[in-house]
Amino acid sequence: MENDKINVLLVDDDKDLCALLQEFLEGDGFRVDAIHSGDEAIKTLLNTDQYDTVVLDIMLPGTSGLDVLKSVRAEKQTPILMLTGRGDDIDRIVGLELGADDYLPKPCNPRELGARIRAIIRRTQYLKATPSASPSELHGIHLDIGARQVTVNGKSVALTGAEFNALSYLMERVGQTISKQEMTQEVLKRPLEAYDRAMDVHVSRIRQKLSAAGVTNVIQSVRGVGYQMLTVPQQSE
Repeated sequence: MENDKINVLLVDDDKDLCALLQEFLEGDGFRVDAIHSGDEAIKTLLNTDQYDTVVLDIMLPGTSGLDVLKSVRAEKQTPILMLTGRGDDIDRIVGLELGADDYLPKPCNPRELGARIRAIIRRTQYLKATPSASPSELHGIHLDIGARQVTVNGKSVALTGAEFNALSYLMERVGQTISKQEMTQEVLKRPLEAYDRAMDVHVSRIRQKLSAAGVTNVIQSVRGVGYQMLTVPQQSE
């Protein structure tokens, strides 16, 4: 981070909103650049590593925010927070499934946006700052904390920052049932909100990626409570 400031790229076609958010965030200690088209965002993000996080509006004209997200995720794991319309649950879920780290409904409170950005930065840097860089291994899943890399049965598996932290948190507590509230607070670094499905989607994506690599039925959803990394894989019915 340049001069210890968090470098943010704001992608939204609403120039007035960008100016408002940029003024507030810079006053709150961030360094902010704004881009107003999806094509320009893709070009910028694929050709630089200067940004610590991206605030991305889904409803961009032409190349949509989801298209930007998909293009960036194919090559990079830069943390991305989506801005979505209130009530657009499908867009939020699709965005999370494509690899977004979190979302915030529009119109958003600039102070909350700043808090969410800091939460994303805290969780992406949390494991990097962990004194022990030794890997963890369970069910053929090899988790290298220091390098933030995952291999499953020797095959590299790409996880987003939120997915990596969620998998690490579950593996560290194998056999324990972890509430959705705790997972959201400890992994996403924010409170669980009403109708909040972000953690459900992250866990679902982890399952899909592990399954594609040959490891199935190791993360169980405990109805009404949360999740558990099983000590022994659950038998398929």
